[in-house]
Amino acid sequence: MTTLETIDARGQIMLSKQYAGRQVSMAEIEPGVWIIKLGEWIPKNERWLWEAETKAKLDRAIAWAEEHPPEETDLDLLAQR
Repeated sequence: MTTLETIDARGQIMLSKQYAGRQVSMAEIEPGVWIIKLGEWIPKNERWLWEAETKAKLDRAIAWAEEHPPEETDLDLLAQR
């Protein structure tokens, strides 16, 4: 679907409200011609969290935490260890 939009004084183009708050990739393939794609990007310094081994460890840790609610710690008993 093609629509006609106007670039405002701040250089912004309005898209449908259904895209509000979404991340996009925008490539200018030649002067005045852009390709805009919806997507989700992971910051470079957080990519290690999505590596298979790390993600599996995190998933196991989260599952354990969901099965074991926090308990009050007996500090005297802990100090004896």
